Amino acid sequence: MKHHKVGSVMTTDVIRAEYATPFKEVVRLLADRRVSGLPVVDDDDKVLGVISETDLVSRQSEALDAPAPRRRFRFTGLTARARRQSAKSRAFSAGQLMTAPPVTVHAEETIAEAARTMAQRHVERLPVLDEEDRLVGIVTRRDLLQVFLRPDADIRREVIDDVLVRTLRLAPEAMDVFVVEGVVTLTGRLECRSEKETAVALARGTDGVVTVIDQLTYRFDDSRLPPGERSRGGTPPGPR
Repeated sequence: MKHHKVGSVMTTDVIRAEYATPFKEVVRLLADRRVSGLPVVDDDDKVLGVISETDLVSRQSEALDAPAPRRRFRFTGLTARARRQSAKSRAFSAGQLMTAPPVTVHAEETIAEAARTMAQRHVERLPVLDEEDRLVGIVTRRDLLQVFLRPDADIRREVIDDVLVRTLRLAPEAMDVFVVEGVVTLTGRLECRSEKETAVALARGTDGVVTVIDQLTYRFDDSRLPPGERSRGGTPPGPR
C-alpha cells in the first residue's frame, strides 16, 4: 500500500527563530506571518525546541503572577514543571521560552504516522526533518486533514489497484467498490474469509477513507488453518 508522505503536505517556507532571538521579535514573527507557533533552530538547522502562542501567554501570565524574588532566584521545593514555568516567566529570548525537547516528524513518514504522533503528544504542529535531522518544513493538523479532500474517484482507483490487484492478486471485478464522500462500500463474494478481512483492513487504511462499509461475503472460512495454508492471491487453500 502506498501512503501519502508528510513531505507532500508540509509547508516548506518555515518561519523560525534562533536561540538568541528576542522575545518581542518572536511575537512579531508570529503576528506578521499569522502563525501560532514556530521552531527554534541552531546554526545547522537542527531543531532545539518549539514556541507556541501558549508559551507566550504562559510567559505573560507567570510574569504577572510571580512574587518578588528574594535575593537570587531559588527553585527549592518546586516541581520540575513549576521550575520551567518560573524560568519562562523571565524569558527574554526564544531559547529560554521554547518547549524542549521538540516533537518532530520526518518527511518520509506517512500522514497517518504524523497524525498519530500529534494525537499522542498533544501538539498542533510538527517540525519536519530530513534524513540528516535538519529542518525542511512544518506540518499542522490542517495540513494533515488535506488527505480527506481526495476525490472519491482517486480513492476508488487506489482500492482497486492496490488492494485487489497488487495485494490480493484478484481481478478488478472480484468485488464492487463504491466511494461517496470518502465512505467506501465493499460488496461481492470473495473466495476466503482471509481475503475479505484483508480487503476491508487495507481499504480502511487507504489515505482519504473516512470509513468502510463491509458488505462482503466469502465461500470458505480459512481462519482456523495455519497461516501457511491460507488463501493467497485469490487461490483457495489446497486439500489437506
